[in-house]
Amino acid sequence: MGIELLTVVLLLCILVFFALGAQVGLALGGIAMMIGYMTWGDGIFNVIPTTLESTYFSFILLAIPLYIYMGQLLTKSGIGDAMFNFSQMLIGRVRGSLAISVIGVCSMIGAMVGIIGAGIMTSGSIALRPMLERGYNKRLALGVIMAGGGLGILIPPSIPMIMFAASTQNSVGRMFLGAMMPALLTVVMMVLYVGISCWLYPERAPRDMDNKDIVKLEGREKFKIARDGLFSILLIVAVLGSIISGIATPTESGAIGVVGALILAVMFKRFKLDMFLHSGFQTAALVSVAMWIIFGASVFSNFHLLMGVQSMVADFTGTLDLPPIMIIIMFQLIMLLLGFIIDEFIIVLMCAPLFTPIAVSLGYDPIWFGVLMILNILIAVQTPPYGFALFYLKGIAPPEIGMSEIYKSVAPFIMLNLTVLILCMVFPEIVLWLPTLVMG
Repeated sequence: MGIELLTVVLLLCILVFFALGAQVGLALGGIAMMIGYMTWGDGIFNVIPTTLESTYFSFILLAIPLYIYMGQLLTKSGIGDAMFNFSQMLIGRVRGSLAISVIGVCSMIGAMVGIIGAGIMTSGSIALRPMLERGYNKRLALGVIMAGGGLGILIPPSIPMIMFAASTQNSVGRMFLGAMMPALLTVVMMVLYVGISCWLYPERAPRDMDNKDIVKLEGREKFKIARDGLFSILLIVAVLGSIISGIATPTESGAIGVVGALILAVMFKRFKLDMFLHSGFQTAALVSVAMWIIFGASVFSNFHLLMGVQSMVADFTGTLDLPPIMIIIMFQLIMLLLGFIIDEFIIVLMCAPLFTPIAVSLGYDPIWFGVLMILNILIAVQTPPYGFALFYLKGIAPPEIGMSEIYKSVAPFIMLNLTVLILCMVFPEIVLWLPTLVMG
């Protein structure tokens, strides 16, 4: 069986298995083993132990459970609520201040969790109800939850960035630095959109209800909110700072984050045994799912690579006789389409080892291409009708809110993300300036 026909068969099998509702990791690994056995025979089973060793014994991937655990501890202890209230105190009585603070805080919560689904659901459970209760437009409320919570994969520390670095043998620190300017640009554009939108259409954000509860608080209560919110933000800064400065590896900084979250919970009398146990169980559940997906996708990717798909793609792009930037755009379109049916983990594990070497051979920086991939995934998983992040949002939305309303709520923010992606493609310095400045 030729590599072209094999690729078509593999993709058709994936679509069928996903349509049947099969578990993602088992489906991908099972498809690779089934097709591999029919084409290679018993030799295909040698892929399993080598993939198992490279996947589960990777020091970089050990950071995944640590960052998820840090995020769970901070959110379950209520420090996430403190960050929300702290941002409200800082912004003051500005029309749309609640929505603006939601973007800032939800993006920080998403960064703590490090994955899109958990970021959206955690952010929504904290911020959606207060926005709806204070009379905010439903589409605006849903849109900022999706936009802020989804930014978790773009704002370091990001689990997909760690996976990209591990699968392409690139620096995690440089990936984190490369994503910081696009992330900042995205947040600023979203805040400007909300501010201008609420100014042009005042009915979207009733000003007299913004900050109502915060203003009534006494000085001691405000100090407590400011203390908890500021220290939680400083913890995230310390985690990132330890990586950027070279004091700690990404894995070690994840451990620093977990210890720091526990210390904050104890210091601020937010530590409870139930919270501690629930955070651990929730982390174990998320990590178990993630590791099965990583393993199954890695088996699938390794089999496909061994069969020669990288050479096939390289030959195909070479025969097209297109400018290098058009090849990059073609890769972006492929990943965008994949994002309609699969999640960020699988896209990174399938596409990063396949597309990145070709991008490098065309003369592009792998960190730049990696950040473009993350931006692309951020857009893909939020795009109607099948972007899976939409269904996470539906899961936390009130029952009366239908999918059509969710589709309309995310449209403006998808356009903002697409604008940032295009800017980073046209001006690579947006991505590469900070890594070059800090790490050379």
